[in-house]
Amino acid sequence: MLLYLTEYLAQYHSGFAVFQYITLRGILGTLTALVICFVIGPTMIKRLSHYQIGQPIRQDGPETHFSKAGTPTMGGALILVAVAVSTLLWSNLSNRYVWVVLVTTLLFGVVGWVDDYKKLVKKDPEGLRGKYKYFWQSVFGLAAAVFLYKTAHTPVETALIVPFFKDVALPMGVFFVVFTYFVIVGSSNAVNLTDGLDGLAILPTVLVCGALAIFAYLTGHVKFAEYLGIPYVAGAGEVVVFCGAIVGAGLGFLWFNTFPAQVFMGDVGALALGAALGTLAVVVRQELVLVVMGGVFVMETLSVIIQVASFKLTGKRIFRMAPIHHHFELQGWPEPRVIVRFWIITVILVLVGLATLKIR
Repeated sequence: MLLYLTEYLAQYHSGFAVFQYITLRGILGTLTALVICFVIGPTMIKRLSHYQIGQPIRQDGPETHFSKAGTPTMGGALILVAVAVSTLLWSNLSNRYVWVVLVTTLLFGVVGWVDDYKKLVKKDPEGLRGKYKYFWQSVFGLAAAVFLYKTAHTPVETALIVPFFKDVALPMGVFFVVFTYFVIVGSSNAVNLTDGLDGLAILPTVLVCGALAIFAYLTGHVKFAEYLGIPYVAGAGEVVVFCGAIVGAGLGFLWFNTFPAQVFMGDVGALALGAALGTLAVVVRQELVLVVMGGVFVMETLSVIIQVASFKLTGKRIFRMAPIHHHFELQGWPEPRVIVRFWIITVILVLVGLATLKIR
């Protein structure tokens, strides 16, 4: 929105032309989202507390979590507001990638909001039934996949890029739609499963999104893409602003969500942020790198799958509790230790993901 204003003002003063640079607008997007969270956050937490929209705690969970009962939840709405406002202010709104990542994120946020509303306000322990939640996730995930497939201008936009290999791009054809659907929906649920401890999900999301911003900038720059041997996708660089907004909003939210948390993001935040990461990875053609950088999310998801499969097949559990962060808690790790160690793992994995830019 402000991009159009600065383009007009640049006719009268050349200094306004600096806002054409994606990097500057990405930084401004980050700072805008951060400020929005700092300004709105305290008021939002007070209102959630006033209306008693608090987190219920599993009775079979770690005893250390019992004190968290009643902590304001649905704070993910703060993240979505900050991301949406910041993106709309600083992005090029004629860019199709900006709209697909923003709309997909918000739609998954709506699914999470309905689930949270049913559980926390209507006091329905099940919230939005699993089959309905998965149905709407599937509808929105497929819609994004079909849109990206139908609007693709070059073959590389629907090819599977294999990291560490410069010239390996496997054409997927219409299978791209199915693949993209699983990336978006899978990523959404993976982040949701990880969101079980104070700050555990939000900082890895920020780190991975920051790395995807680097991929987006390089992928959308024809010379850098050619030099690095990565696919060039025209217009992909514009999602740097969206990535910056998530980084800013995520850090702003972490200010209130760090241990001991004053607010939880709830499904409204976790489902939306996971979908955002998945959609961004598809846009910049780095789905496999997302699996590497988001290794903590993958580990959390696999722990649940393994636990359920083992119990159904053998009647025995592999972990003391799933997702795996609860297993470590029951092993005696204090919550902050689990959180920080998972953060450290994410930093390492993000660096490995970024290394694929040169190791080819």
